Amino acid sequence: MAQRPVDGYLPIEDHGLIGDGTTAALVGRDGAVSWMCVPRFDSEPLFCGLLDARHGGAFTVAPEPLVSSRQYYEPDTGVLVTEMSGPEGRVRVTDALTLRRGADLSEDTAAGRGELLRRIEVLGGRVRLRIRVQPWGGARAQPRGTGLMLNTARRPELDLYLESSLPLQSPDGVHELMEGDAHHLVLSWGAHAHRFHSHGPNEILDSTLEVWRRWMRHFHYQGPREDLVRRSAITLKLLDHTATGAMIAAPTTSLPEAIGGPRNWDYRYAWIRDAAFSVYAMGRIGMGHEAAGFLGWVLDAVDRAGRPRVLYDVDGHLPPPEREEPGLEGYRGSAPVRWGNGAVEQRQHDVFGEILDCAYRWTRMGGPLDEDLWARLRRLVEDAWREWRTPDHGIWEVRTAGRPFTYSAAMCAVALDRGARLAEQHRMEGDAQAWRAEAAYIREAILEEAWDPKLQSLTEHLGGGGIDASLLALPLRAVIPADHPKMVATTEAVIRRLGVGNGLLYRYLPHESPDGLPGDEGAFLLCSFWLVDNLAGQGRLEEAGELFDSLCARANPLGLLPEQIDPASGAFLGNFPQAFSHVGLISSGINLSNQMRQVMARIQTVTRSR
Repeated sequence: MAQRPVDGYLPIEDHGLIGDGTTAALVGRDGAVSWMCVPRFDSEPLFCGLLDARHGGAFTVAPEPLVSSRQYYEPDTGVLVTEMSGPEGRVRVTDALTLRRGADLSEDTAAGRGELLRRIEVLGGRVRLRIRVQPWGGARAQPRGTGLMLNTARRPELDLYLESSLPLQSPDGVHELMEGDAHHLVLSWGAHAHRFHSHGPNEILDSTLEVWRRWMRHFHYQGPREDLVRRSAITLKLLDHTATGAMIAAPTTSLPEAIGGPRNWDYRYAWIRDAAFSVYAMGRIGMGHEAAGFLGWVLDAVDRAGRPRVLYDVDGHLPPPEREEPGLEGYRGSAPVRWGNGAVEQRQHDVFGEILDCAYRWTRMGGPLDEDLWARLRRLVEDAWREWRTPDHGIWEVRTAGRPFTYSAAMCAVALDRGARLAEQHRMEGDAQAWRAEAAYIREAILEEAWDPKLQSLTEHLGGGGIDASLLALPLRAVIPADHPKMVATTEAVIRRLGVGNGLLYRYLPHESPDGLPGDEGAFLLCSFWLVDNLAGQGRLEEAGELFDSLCARANPLGLLPEQIDPASGAFLGNFPQAFSHVGLISSGINLSNQMRQVMARIQTVTRSR
């Protein structure tokens, strides 16, 4: 398939993700690594052509000229293959952020080697191969051994070494290759960057493949679209900082929610909410270790910060203040490019419920609950009891004055309910009976105070307001059953007021639910997966299955999903790939599978009774 650059940029959906549990990179179908931060997810990018095609820099390996290409993953791994054709031949480039031999991705330790391996194989004919290494801000190259030392203008502290089996005179050149030729490039950083390696690149790649496949042996799922659920599991693991247990929301910053901006945010951090959703989804498909790692990370982070914050960096510290980058034009001119995220200063009360729910599920999987851990959890339960009516900035992080958001109140009820269960089941100190009563009271308050009889729907905050797709998450957190009459009516109202066709939903309508921001955004994919879950919970399995299939069909050929979809064109919008979207796919697949099994069991029971 020919490339389709728009405004000089490859579409977001024409990229694949690779990673090593410390950082990640996006590789385009044009053979360019146009986004990579080193040494970790939230570092300044080494290559960021994704955000400025002229000045951002990239690491390109591609035929010149490039005629067509396709991408695929090595099965059950995070190793990406890009096959590209020039006028006279074809080449295959295999990309991996390599992993240590024998590494276990289930352990709380760094697994990456601090290097990007690009293996080149000419599959047929003759290829003029362009190799260009162009860091953001430029670099000075100096021959060293079998490669080049690169001293970057912006990052002089980085020890960058490009090792190559091809003779490189400079970081930009064209090489004539013939069928059967095989070469490699290894870009490494850090103290080990110029060491002699006892293992060759092919051996390192093979061991990286084995590490991934060994981790995937834990995978367990039987249900619709197993192929995409498998890929979603790997994608979430690519967003997991293995050394600490933090899970980032996405590996990119400032990919726009609408072309032209300005709703462009830095997602390279760990949101408590997003990470809790992620580890819950992972636990449901056999990857339970991630839940334990996340819980330890978040509780330590809360201890350091004094109260639960909305997001943290991968070490559990507060990220830097939000600022704009004037030196980058933004994807397709969508300025501003931002580093950091101002939401860190917000109050979002749903974090109480996210942490308590994660802890509860962790103990159900056999995780221990000691007095020290319980003391920290109990404080969060008490905070939820005290704060649930207090205005906050909500799940969508509005930049207006706070409101008593319905979803936030619901998650405070979750914190109280899970706290009561933990106290009773583990015989811990706390007023479980009062907590449970307060959780029930919050549920009734939501059904009464958030209900709008004119709209025939629950609304975004207690006392009224617009319709908000986050209401669809209430059944998923066991706050209000999906088949409750008011939840059924709310589902219909969400479809009617927020639907933009083909199962896509806006999160909310800014003119009805002000968020303090100019501009528009696309349809939010996670909300559509929540709709699948509600339809399934209401017994509308055929509709739910059809919607699930249509959402799965929106994944790119690699099985990756963005944050948002442009309803008019179907193009990807927002940071990519987005953990929330892959969580939604996994959870909806599981929920559909469970509902189908229940229906079949009822049918068999009726049949036997006859």
